Amino acid sequence: MSKHAANKSTPPSTTLGGTLVKLYGEFPQVGQTAPSFSLVNKDLQNITLASLGAQRKVLNIVPSLDTPTCQASARRFNQAATALENTVVINISADLPFAMARFCSSEGLDKVENLSVMRGREFMRDYGVKIADGVLAGLTARAVVVLDGNNRVCYTELVSAIEHEPNYEAALAALNAI
Repeated sequence: MSKHAANKSTPPSTTLGGTLVKLYGEFPQVGQTAPSFSLVNKDLQNITLASLGAQRKVLNIVPSLDTPTCQASARRFNQAATALENTVVINISADLPFAMARFCSSEGLDKVENLSVMRGREFMRDYGVKIADGVLAGLTARAVVVLDGNNRVCYTELVSAIEHEPNYEAALAALNAI
């Protein structure tokens, strides 16, 4: 299931405060193989999609864990992760790894991984979530991408408004259907 129907002639978009926000790149589509990536973890190590192995993956892509909506999303997916087997839940943002780790530590979020686009900024374009204009230009839009153990895209949601939370139930239902 995909809530985003992109095609090559219509770039992905979202809104912020009711204003259209253009995004760079192409948002992954259900059925395709997820683009590879290399992002930075809390120990400043590069983590690739391939290094995550054959487990299922939930990519919780957010602008910054320093905002209430992104924090709520990280908390909700951390809660869900406690019951998930053979699954890694990853918060991905433009935050520095130190800030991401500090937030999760202070909140007791120990079931999610945090990865920064600090040295992997091409992720934003490869996943079609790089904000092209407006006050958040250069950050990521809010999105959820669920991958199976072979990194095939099983669910996507490009959240229609950056200030809204994703549809957790739909993402988790798609994950459980794998």
